[in-house]
Amino acid sequence: MVVTNHPLASAAGAEMLAAGGNAVDAAIASLFTLTVVEPMMVGLLGGGTAHLRLADGTHTIIDGMATCAAAATPDMFTPAQPGNPRNLEAVGRLNAVGGLSVATPGNLKAWCEMLARFGSFPLADVMAPAIRHAERGYRATPYLAECAKEAAPDMAKDPAIAAIYVPDGAPLKPGHRVVQSDYAETLKTIAKEGVAALDGALGQVIGDGIARAGGLVTAEDIRAYRTIERAPLRGPYRDVEIVLPPPPASSGVHVLQMLNILSGYDLRAMGFGTADTAHLLAECLKIAFADRAAASGDPAFVKVPVEKLTSAAYADERRALIDMGRAQAWGAGVAPESPNTTHLTVADGEGRICCFTQTINSTFGARFIVHGTGLIPNNYLATFDPRPGNALSIVPGKRVTTSMSPMIVLRGGKPAYALGMPGGLRIFGSVMQGMLNLVDHGMSLQEAVEAPRLWTQGEALELEPAFGEAVRAELTARGHEIDRMPHVGGGMCAIRFHDDGVLEGAACWRADGTAVGVGGGLAREGVRFWPDAAGQR
Repeated sequence: MVVTNHPLASAAGAEMLAAGGNAVDAAIASLFTLTVVEPMMVGLLGGGTAHLRLADGTHTIIDGMATCAAAATPDMFTPAQPGNPRNLEAVGRLNAVGGLSVATPGNLKAWCEMLARFGSFPLADVMAPAIRHAERGYRATPYLAECAKEAAPDMAKDPAIAAIYVPDGAPLKPGHRVVQSDYAETLKTIAKEGVAALDGALGQVIGDGIARAGGLVTAEDIRAYRTIERAPLRGPYRDVEIVLPPPPASSGVHVLQMLNILSGYDLRAMGFGTADTAHLLAECLKIAFADRAAASGDPAFVKVPVEKLTSAAYADERRALIDMGRAQAWGAGVAPESPNTTHLTVADGEGRICCFTQTINSTFGARFIVHGTGLIPNNYLATFDPRPGNALSIVPGKRVTTSMSPMIVLRGGKPAYALGMPGGLRIFGSVMQGMLNLVDHGMSLQEAVEAPRLWTQGEALELEPAFGEAVRAELTARGHEIDRMPHVGGGMCAIRFHDDGVLEGAACWRADGTAVGVGGGLAREGVRFWPDAAGQR
């Protein structure tokens, strides 16, 4: 089963499975294809977090998150709102658009490493669908067109990216054929040379291109980048076990923290979408984000109090302070230390699960193309605090803190669900809600990924339209400032593992999500065709 946020990417993964490859082959094929058909969300010059369950039942996290360049400094940006600690924007949006916003990428090295270690196909084989779609072109979806429209003012400043996504001065329209000739040639180079291309001419071209755009990431930064393999975090909830990435991903810590708090309530009895359930989720999110702001980051630079934050005792302390009748402003319970992504979920018949979340950060990343390569760099420095001296401040070599939440849920030690989604800061709260829909509310997989979501980090409470007016009014009466949003987060991709071995896939309406299953199988041993004897009809 392959579930991604574009039908061509899901088809690429399914092609690998049909050819006898495993889930890792399929996942990497899908990712390379997504860089072509979902270019606003993911690219080789981005970063990501990969959660793998191997055929022997072991779990591992491959941290391919981007890092600050060697020349980056804590004071390289001026905060646009110095007095608002939640606002990370820099004056002139320099940390969000253009060369200075780029961090050292990790995606290509991570993907090649995972394929070499855990896959079974050569790199050129899994890259073939991506090269085909880049060279021949594909039809732009309404989703891609809408994203291009939003980013068009920034992309119009760079002729290379504008030529593809703002052709003739107007954002591309749905159905427009997108051809990426330069990118096809770059992919062919990588298919031939592998990750070593970054150590040679391609890495130098990328570094030079970022420098011309005013950035700090050099060819040496790119050559020196290394992935990190990490052990996942695990925690119980009801009758299941939740497995998620550890820091620098904030998802594992804060999802387990919130689930510990929620375990003291009967959510099934409270009901999905009720004012009580929505209020409780909002308060838990505010608690988690208060702690995240105080003590979240790269564990090589920041002491993250994982054990305390995920302990039952700490959950008891925080739960005792929740008032079901009144919204509160929450501060951190731990001492501070000195939106746009893609996701895929793939599983094979031998027990492997790939739950990968990958990104170039904002839509279309830094919103320029490295000349002659077709590569769109990330704008990951927008996720760092432009103020020195804080947990999320810029430091050379520091890895990006992420909300990516590639979640695998076990029941009795066996996989029950695997799910994840894009959406920036809204990811881990939304993935948690998807899991609660399954475990507490008894929804089907399709219902769980499509159900309405809410989100807050302590300011307005974002509600999707499907929450009724009566719920909105009751939440307002409890003190919540409500902000109606057309959607919270992006497209969720999920797989359910049935006891009889059947795999069920689901994707939601918030992206071009598509589930593709490869069923059936090869003929039984000894089965063959033979012609009828002469003269028989």
